[in-house]
Amino acid sequence: MSAADSKTVDARCVRLNAKAENAAALAPRVEHHGLARGANDVLIEMKAAAVNPSDVKAATGLMPYAVFPRTPGRDYAGVVIDGPAGTIGREVFGSSGDLGIRRDGTHATHLVVEADAVVEKPKAVSWEEAAGIGVPFVTAMEGFRRAGLPKPGETVLVMGVNGKVGQAAVQIATWQGARVIGVVRKAEAYEGHSNAPVEVIDASAIDIAARVREVTGGKGADIVFNTVGDPYFQAAHKSLALRGRQILIAAIDRIVQFNILEFYRGQHTYVGIDTLGLSSTATGAVLRDLGPGFASGHLKPFPIKEGAIYALERAKEAYVAVAGSSRDRVILKP
Repeated sequence: MSAADSKTVDARCVRLNAKAENAAALAPRVEHHGLARGANDVLIEMKAAAVNPSDVKAATGLMPYAVFPRTPGRDYAGVVIDGPAGTIGREVFGSSGDLGIRRDGTHATHLVVEADAVVEKPKAVSWEEAAGIGVPFVTAMEGFRRAGLPKPGETVLVMGVNGKVGQAAVQIATWQGARVIGVVRKAEAYEGHSNAPVEVIDASAIDIAARVREVTGGKGADIVFNTVGDPYFQAAHKSLALRGRQILIAAIDRIVQFNILEFYRGQHTYVGIDTLGLSSTATGAVLRDLGPGFASGHLKPFPIKEGAIYALERAKEAYVAVAGSSRDRVILKP
């Protein structure tokens, strides 16, 4: 079948016509748009799509390269209804750095995306769960790919362990056989899935670096996955083992001071991760690396609560929930 013969569908899409001051001021509308695929694309009937903090940040002007008008959304799960030979009927999921920000995204009934961007949906994972895997797991896995995958015998310190990227990092690190220590802002247990026990440090009650040194026999952490940024930067820096690696994915205040002498004497590596720079195809490659973990049960999708699933017509409520730092994975279901 050539692209010229491809079907056009009447898709219902959430549309943002302009950036808003804040999430409460967003005015999404559901519009009808004709969608057809190109020669190397697939047309997906959407079953579920996640709402990420980056979707809301782009909508409120925090990403100057976000285009308007557009359909938001980076993460998705659905069925291929048109595409190259052998693709029709496949149950797939995926994510992207540019979908929903530089081009129309996943908060719609249908999506056109490159055929090599989609990944086979694990059989045991529901549509809503599959849609919720994307950004958090891609961020965690890309961080480890760039810093070096954790190995058995290594210690991984996860700052912000109960955030979704933190939980994904715990799952991947324990799947790889590493020991994980998590850091929380106030006294609470680790909330996510893990393949081994996770010791939790309450940052409000104890010196993080001193505790990490104590439980590692003075060595420190081989990898620090810092999901929060500057509030934990010094503690992360002080916690690193010789040749330790710190992964950074976020910032509140953008400028930090750090001790260059300690940095080079410690032979440290700092790795910056921005999944918004990954194309749909590059993101698909990261998700494929995670496939065996989901197939074996070492990796588990985030549980999706009934109250965190919204229809397209309730997209504004979903965006406001995410802007309000909802700990639930928020899903749109067409």
